[in-house]
Amino acid sequence: MSAEPVGEPGPRAVLALYDEALPQVYGYFVRRCGDRGTAEDLTSETFLAAMDAARKPSAPALTVPWLIGVARHKLADHYRRRHDRFSVPVAEPPELDDPADGWDAELDRIVAEQVLARLPEQHRTVLALRYMDDCSVPECAELIGRTVHATEALLVRARRAFRAHYPQREGGMP
Repeated sequence: MSAEPVGEPGPRAVLALYDEALPQVYGYFVRRCGDRGTAEDLTSETFLAAMDAARKPSAPALTVPWLIGVARHKLADHYRRRHDRFSVPVAEPPELDDPADGWDAELDRIVAEQVLARLPEQHRTVLALRYMDDCSVPECAELIGRTVHATEALLVRARRAFRAHYPQREGGMP
C-alpha cells in the first residue's frame, strides 16, 4: 500500500491514485460483502466521496490508507442501512445437520453479520480488518490510525463485545 500522498490535493490527485487504489478498495468491499454488485456500488461511493473531499479547500492527503478509511465508513453506513431494513433478531443459531451442505456455515455468517451490525463502528472495523482481511495487528493499527498497543486493546474489547452479542449454542459454545 502506498502511504505517500499523490501530488497536490484536488480531483486530479484522486484520478492519479485511482489505478493503484481501485483493486485495493474494491477488494476491501468484495471480501466483506460477498456480493459484487454491492462491492461495486460501495467502491463508486468511496471514490465519489474522495472527489468531494479533494475539492474542499482543506483537502486531506490522498493515499490508499486514507481511501480505505473512507471505504470503512461507507461499509459501516451500508451495514447501518441494511441493519435498519433487516433487523430481525436471531434467537438461536441453527441446529447442525449436514455439515457438507454449507447451509449452516451460511447461517452462521448471517448471524455473525447481524452481530457485527450491532457493534460500534470501531469494533466492526478492527474485527473486519483483522479477521476478514487477515491484516496483522500492526497493519490494522496503521489503517485505523492507532498505536499497535491501542489496537490490541481495541481488539480485545471488540472480541468480547462480539462474543457477548453472539447467540450461544446449547452447551454454552458459540
